[in-house]
Amino acid sequence: MNNIHKIGRRKTAVARVYLTPGTGTIVINNREFKNYFTTGPLQNKVTQAFAVINANEQFDVKANVMGGGITGQAEAIRLAISRALCEMNPENRPALKKEGLLTRNPRMVERKKSGQKKARKKFQFSKR
Repeated sequence: MNNIHKIGRRKTAVARVYLTPGTGTIVINNREFKNYFTTGPLQNKVTQAFAVINANEQFDVKANVMGGGITGQAEAIRLAISRALCEMNPENRPALKKEGLLTRNPRMVERKKSGQKKARKKFQFSKR
């Protein structure tokens, strides 16, 4: 087992993650992950799956992510890492499932309809 490839999605963000045993380096789009995600909460989202199973600094992560915003990208990477950890060791599954890290969040932006201002908002109605 040298390389596990998994895909995670959130809103319109798609993350492809390659997980290998290593020293804990995380590279996202050929950039170090602390430079890619500059805020603490986003960095915690990316490393949350490792913290749940106490596997910090045991795996190297190389991720390619595209689409969406930075929060959606961080959550897509988190889902992909969780799926890869489950494939690597099936005993990780109950702990990750309990934290809700294996559930894909299906919420997406609703499309705009024709004849309306936005997805649900209508144009102002004038009676006279």
